[in-house]
Amino acid sequence: MLQFADFNWIFQIIFLVFFMFIYLYGTRLQGYIWQRQAEAGLKQLEVLATQGKNIAAKAFKDLNVDEKELKSTIDDFMEFFIIEPVNIDPAGVLQRLEHVLDVRTTRYEEHVARVIPKATPEQQANAEAVLSGAMALHYVYRVVRHFFLLGKKTKSIYYTMQLQMQLPMIIQMAKAYFEATRAFADGKPIGDGMGPLAVAHFAKEIKAGDPEEIAQHTIAFSGEFEGRTLWFVRAKGYGSQVGKPGEGIKKVVERNKGKIARIITVDAGLKLEGEDTGQVIEGVGAAIGDPGPEKFKMEDSGVRFEIPIDAIVIKESLEDALAPMKKSLVDAVPKVVERMKNAVRLRTTKGDTIIIAGIGNTIGIG
Repeated sequence: MLQFADFNWIFQIIFLVFFMFIYLYGTRLQGYIWQRQAEAGLKQLEVLATQGKNIAAKAFKDLNVDEKELKSTIDDFMEFFIIEPVNIDPAGVLQRLEHVLDVRTTRYEEHVARVIPKATPEQQANAEAVLSGAMALHYVYRVVRHFFLLGKKTKSIYYTMQLQMQLPMIIQMAKAYFEATRAFADGKPIGDGMGPLAVAHFAKEIKAGDPEEIAQHTIAFSGEFEGRTLWFVRAKGYGSQVGKPGEGIKKVVERNKGKIARIITVDAGLKLEGEDTGQVIEGVGAAIGDPGPEKFKMEDSGVRFEIPIDAIVIKESLEDALAPMKKSLVDAVPKVVERMKNAVRLRTTKGDTIIIAGIGNTIGIG
């Protein structure tokens, strides 16, 4: 008959065996768990990338594209890339970057126009945006797959560990790109269009004049408000465009020979977790999410003619910015318009000329 002391020895042996197993194989076991979690995330990204391509295919089919040409069009653009200019010698790097970005835009436009020549400019712009969204999803999937396979190939748990830790944020970002792709295909306004939408409301309220295209895909129009002249600058609507607001502001400043009292930029801005979507805040500087050239033109105009630059930002998450515009954002438009009015009243005087720039994507916004 076993005594209590015998059970004590058995428990100690079991504990020692368990301890040795964890000591010798615990890291491998943890690596296996991380690998399975990363693999599940990779499959989720693959589904999103495939669905993104399907959305792009359907969007082109709806515009009567030949199916044979459709497949080659989408496949050709899935791995389209740009090479940034050398920045070791920084002189002129922004001009060179702008040139590369312009060439990329031209390539997009030429390719889409060749595939759907009978489509309207707005439909072509939306088709370009759908392709861009599908490309982003495809790129995210390829990069994650690369590190996942590299971790398996090298049997390094550090690749797998880092990938597994970052996957929740990567998947969140991929879902935002997926929602943007769907919104572009449907022609719906997205959260990033808050700047142009608010500017359009303000311009309509004061019955501004007819717009003119002052820069590539960028319009400007003027109106009177409480004894001041307001120039509104934003991308063209209804198609998916972000335009060249920096170039547009530069030309308006030059047209007025530098006699601009203030530049007010209005754009969507990323909120922190715990903050409310649609909250409107103010600051100084050029509010624009730009690789550099357009922001530089805004700042350069301000420096050359000593024009203060104000920023009005509408807080939203990445998902809010890329997904169809939420009601909470639409409800914030009157608040943004009121902020613009107050900025004009408090920081300028009668007889002044002010530029108000609505920064963002104008899909679905007239």
